[in-house]
Amino acid sequence: MDPIALFFDGLGVTPNMLSVAGFGGHILGAILLGLGYLRAAGLVVLLLAPLDAVDGSLARLRGEPSKFGAFVDSVIDRYSEMLLFAGFLVYFLRRFDQDMVLWVFAAAAGSVLVSYTRARGESLGFEMRRGVLTRFERYLIIIPSLILPLPKFGIILIAIFANFTAIQRFIHVRRQAQERDNF
Repeated sequence: MDPIALFFDGLGVTPNMLSVAGFGGHILGAILLGLGYLRAAGLVVLLLAPLDAVDGSLARLRGEPSKFGAFVDSVIDRYSEMLLFAGFLVYFLRRFDQDMVLWVFAAAAGSVLVSYTRARGESLGFEMRRGVLTRFERYLIIIPSLILPLPKFGIILIAIFANFTAIQRFIHVRRQAQERDNF
């Protein structure tokens, strides 16, 4: 991400500008998705979601990293992802597809729990880098599922594997806790 961060730094772009642009892209993507413009939503997210990865690199490059900045970035990332799930909810509600509404709920819940289990585990001193479906991988599913368009397939995959990842992390913490207790 450093070469991209250098490019934006040369343009005078700040990390917060990138965060806001990425968040704005998610708002636009969610609106397009809810209206049924799946490919357009996928392209918007494809173009603007990577800005979320560059803002931290740009902050480090500019000598401006902070714990608060990292916190804000994480919160914006969660809101951005939930906006997309809201777009999926509207999309499926407009099509009276109740089964998929439940799958979207499961996908959103699993996604939040993946992040929560990591944050809570790390706050307690556990190593939390495990899991098959982190935010990056979820976007590797969401974007193609919109562009192709195969939204049902993408949501069902995320619902299954995000919850699987949260459970993996739960088990991983339990094992680490048992190892600590044995010493």
